[in-house]
Amino acid sequence: MQKIKVEYLFEETVARVILDDGKANILDAVMMGDITNLLVSLKDRPDIKLITFEGAGNNFSYGASVAEHTKDKAAAMLDGFHKMFFALIDLHTPTLAKLSGQCLGGGFELPLACNFIFADKSAKIGQPEIILGVFAPPASVMLPLKIGNAKAEELLITGRVISADEAKSLGLVNEVYDDKTALEAATDEWIRKNILGKSASALRFATRAARASFDFFMLKHLPEFAGMYVNEMMETHDANEGINAFIEKRKPVWKNC
Repeated sequence: MQKIKVEYLFEETVARVILDDGKANILDAVMMGDITNLLVSLKDRPDIKLITFEGAGNNFSYGASVAEHTKDKAAAMLDGFHKMFFALIDLHTPTLAKLSGQCLGGGFELPLACNFIFADKSAKIGQPEIILGVFAPPASVMLPLKIGNAKAEELLITGRVISADEAKSLGLVNEVYDDKTALEAATDEWIRKNILGKSASALRFATRAARASFDFFMLKHLPEFAGMYVNEMMETHDANEGINAFIEKRKPVWKNC
């Protein structure tokens, strides 16, 4: 069963991707595979000028599946997750995320990989992985590139969740709207004004050039951080304790090792 819905809008030049697992739009292996397969298939659609991502219901995504972060599953989870980002990089098509409600962990890393982010005031954004005793490999690459080390380190090391307005003040979000209805209308108008009149080919070249440094560091550091995650961090007591405590709905007992 697919966990995304795809629509083609504006005379089939915009691919609208809706995360929809019927619950919290968790980015599990199935959903990540669905997204990756779609992105790979869009290589054969040179007419696509923009890909948009949004969540069904009131939330974009509560994040990646914690159950798939356990020691025996972490390597496969990261491999599937990172393939999604590599497929985005390979495509070079402009991307836009529309955020409402919870946008946490992996549920913000997908928007973070997009060229544009629009949100409504309900959006709650953060990388709370540290609270589970782990870290966020993709965000550890992308956040410093997008907002600088000082603010990126604050979000990554504290796990603090921020509002859409604060995210805009940091430069993470392009625009904030009062509610999801206003977000949808404003985004459609933005697409008409800024995307539809341009060549899809030119947009891909512009995206490829504008993102050269971003893509370089993603391709360089994601495999490195995956190794750190699986081969070093998941060998510690606290990483396993944090994940298991979350799954078991209890407070973790840290040993600081």
